[in-house]
Amino acid sequence: MMPTRGSAPEGSKSISSSVRRRMSGWVYKAECVTHKMSTASTTRASEYDKIVILKNPNSVRTNLWYLKPGFTAKPTFVSVTVPGVFESSNVEHEAYPHEITDVRGHEKLFSLDKSGFEFLQDAVPDEMIQHIRNSRDEEIENKYYPRVEELLKTHTGADRVFIFDHTVRKRIPEHAGDGRGLVGTMQPALRVHVDQAPSAGTGRVKRHLPDEAEKLLRGRVQIINVWRPLVGPIEDHPLAVADYRSVKPEDLVVTDLVYPGHTGETYSVLYNPEHRWYYKSRQQNDEVIMIKCFDSKTDRARVTPHTAIRDPTSPKNPRLRESIEIRALVFHTQERD
Repeated sequence: MMPTRGSAPEGSKSISSSVRRRMSGWVYKAECVTHKMSTASTTRASEYDKIVILKNPNSVRTNLWYLKPGFTAKPTFVSVTVPGVFESSNVEHEAYPHEITDVRGHEKLFSLDKSGFEFLQDAVPDEMIQHIRNSRDEEIENKYYPRVEELLKTHTGADRVFIFDHTVRKRIPEHAGDGRGLVGTMQPALRVHVDQAPSAGTGRVKRHLPDEAEKLLRGRVQIINVWRPLVGPIEDHPLAVADYRSVKPEDLVVTDLVYPGHTGETYSVLYNPEHRWYYKSRQQNDEVIMIKCFDSKTDRARVTPHTAIRDPTSPKNPRLRESIEIRALVFHTQERD
């Protein structure tokens, strides 16, 4: 059942020496490295601190896979699996049963700035969905990217949006459940994580827009993931999101994510029974989730732990999940802390 590979630090032994050199320093003795962000305003309690309590909610109970405590090395994932080359991680997870509340009918109680996520209606043509399902990157970038840019601008009030990547996920039961797959395939990630750590947030601006980075970083910068089903209604491995206001700073652990050409930082998450988790039952193709991955503004929700879940109410032979997520830098150049 454990959707991980390897252990720390012995897990590095199955990686070739040349690859290990490129990943130099990924296994080292370290104390638990957690984020330094406050999960509430440092000056006063506000509307952004109030956790939503639903009356008589519909919910499911299922296992969530959190980072296993007791590690002695900085947690590290490699981004793809290449047999004999990239196939190890020093990360171990363990399962904790948790209640996941269905937001259907209560979507407007949640927002990017309060909970860290938001559910929106946004229909797209079926032809576009099929292009995405066929992983036609040129069609995705030329036709879907502009649509998502406009959605982000309209909904957040941003004056600029820069999309830096996308991931199409298709569940293949025989592949690992940690989000990785063979080259060219990505699975739903059955582990609680956050897409970006703060260093990666500012680093993305410098990496993708180097000539403008200094100016852009003077204003408010966000990274937002726009997640959409491609075979709705979702019957298999829906996406669950945690309310930022229920997450403590010490729950988040900085984790390396190693790509062939560079290393970024994300967050792994330690279990806390106070976490409040939500999903949208039978989510359709025109129902998107905006997930905040980073925000330079410090008195709002700043990150959103999330994970795919095994839904105990799924039919016996569900249609296997397919989805797309767009990650974008979102700039509010006139907004200052």
